Amino acid sequence: MRKFILKTLFLIFPLALFPQNTLEVSIIPEPVSMVKTQGSFILPKEITLIRPAGAANDYTVDFLKNKISKATGSRFKISNSGQGNLRLVLNKTHNSSLGSEGYTLSVNPQRILITANTPAGLFYGAQSLIQLFPPEIESKSKVSDVMWQIPAVEIADYPRVQWRGLMFDVARHFFTVEEVKRYIDQMSRYKYNRLHLGLTNDEGWRIEIKSLPKLTEIGAWRVEKIGNFGTFSPPLPDEPKNYGGYYTHEQIRDLVKYAKQRFVEIMPEINGPGHSLAAIASYPELASTPEAKNYSVRAGEPIIDWYAKPRHTSYIDNNLSPANEVVYEFLDKVITEVAELFPFEYIHCGGDETTYNFWEKSPEIAALMKRENLKNMAEVQSYFGKRYEKIIQSKGKKMMGWDEILEGGITPTTGLMSWRGINHGIEASKSGHYVVMSPTTFAYIDFMQGDAATEAPVYASLRLNKTYEFNPVPEEANAKFILGGQANLWTEQIYNFRQAEYMTWPRGFAIIESLWSPQSKKNWNNFIRKTEDHFKRYDFAEVKYSPAIYDPIVSVKKEGEAFYVELTPEISGLDIYTSFDNSTPDYFYPKYTKPQLIPKDARLMRIVTYKGKSQAGRVMTITVEDLKKRAD
Repeated sequence: MRKFILKTLFLIFPLALFPQNTLEVSIIPEPVSMVKTQGSFILPKEITLIRPAGAANDYTVDFLKNKISKATGSRFKISNSGQGNLRLVLNKTHNSSLGSEGYTLSVNPQRILITANTPAGLFYGAQSLIQLFPPEIESKSKVSDVMWQIPAVEIADYPRVQWRGLMFDVARHFFTVEEVKRYIDQMSRYKYNRLHLGLTNDEGWRIEIKSLPKLTEIGAWRVEKIGNFGTFSPPLPDEPKNYGGYYTHEQIRDLVKYAKQRFVEIMPEINGPGHSLAAIASYPELASTPEAKNYSVRAGEPIIDWYAKPRHTSYIDNNLSPANEVVYEFLDKVITEVAELFPFEYIHCGGDETTYNFWEKSPEIAALMKRENLKNMAEVQSYFGKRYEKIIQSKGKKMMGWDEILEGGITPTTGLMSWRGINHGIEASKSGHYVVMSPTTFAYIDFMQGDAATEAPVYASLRLNKTYEFNPVPEEANAKFILGGQANLWTEQIYNFRQAEYMTWPRGFAIIESLWSPQSKKNWNNFIRKTEDHFKRYDFAEVKYSPAIYDPIVSVKKEGEAFYVELTPEISGLDIYTSFDNSTPDYFYPKYTKPQLIPKDARLMRIVTYKGKSQAGRVMTITVEDLKKRAD
């Protein structure tokens, strides 16, 4: 009778007889399918990794070995056969549901198994595996007193879209090869697979072109200024032009190879016709303005009047001249070398924010319009774009450009990046053009991500919660032609690599979850829980990130002569404390519960958030003068 009762209890309450899986899972981006099962895998002192045959998998194997052994101290043994407790398997029969980048990850108390159709899938499975470990796994040295266990799970995963990109502007401020590699490392860990490298702009030319040596002798260097970029005084003739740098052919090849090992393709951007001052300073004949011979690479002084009506205008001519054959000879030389260095199918032509005021005064532009029967400046720019496209196509590549290139018409093979919202991308997809969605409304990660009191000044803001709303495939679009999406990191106000990290993460988490995970799997509260776990991981990895999610959104309303400050947390679970008496608030101060009246003679407001008795946010200090301006 006793045996019968025990057997019945086992059938009814199996979870009570075995350890339950209570470990949290914080994988970013969220997998397509994940089921937690019983128990956990406890890392042994010696790990035997069984890899598939073939050198193509060596990087993933080395990654797992280095990442796990460095932090845990476990010994690693690698073999091409046997069972092992960590196995990587390439499917002999193609699993159509996984595609070319999907994987399965199976963890039970005895072993870990990653399967995929391709080496890329194994690599992405390895990234998810590492995220199952405690945050200390990201440490660069051995961490003691950690229970190295991971939850038992069954995961099947694959990306929502093909193009999962980050744009890194290395023209406005120069970043070394090692820094670009670190950026590639970080993005590949979250399953990004496209690095859009902004190599040329008004502020610098960053790639060696052997047939045009002045581009790096002159165009790669400028006067160094530090402060609020875009407001500097013009550089003086005697100021040294010692800030800058460029990548040699050998360095570019090294970067391409490095990225390829991590399953990241690099797309170069060579701007034209606008944003070309660095090229014009090197070869003044490229502009339609005689005064170009006096130009120098922009050091951060104002260059465009963005408030001019009906269209923004340039203070100097930073455009390549569509009317000058020398320009097309120049582009042919540049693209010849660029195409040889970058195997990716697309070359980005820029095409954005072209000003027309100098073209409108140019006799050679007027002659071009008459000869080619061009009715306006948009058609002049389109004429340039079509000729630039032919040059790119002649090198066996396809052209991609910002959405302004739509205005004059583009050929079927040209791709479009929709940055001025999503409507240009929707329009292009309906006309049969491939599109990468990168709208300012969700994906411009150079914008301030917190309050202006805590951020480097930029003209716009983009909070994490807004970034997380990004949907790269809107219902109105022809999904067949949406390649995917991309976040853009312009670097006018980013002077060093630590700040580049700060601006990218955690908004980079939000973007990749929108690009990889099914729309139905996105959940803001779950995403924030995972993000906080990855903050701990970044602390161990020594990667800088923004804590702006802990700082409230500050708004001000005016009622009669009174001003009220309203504070809205971006995430749940925060308590807000404030002061107007110049002291620094903590959790002993009265808790914020409703909009606060600004006292008549107050000069400063200080704000801080707590989780229980632990400070969560930064102490925000805002002058009352600034607060009252916000009400306007």
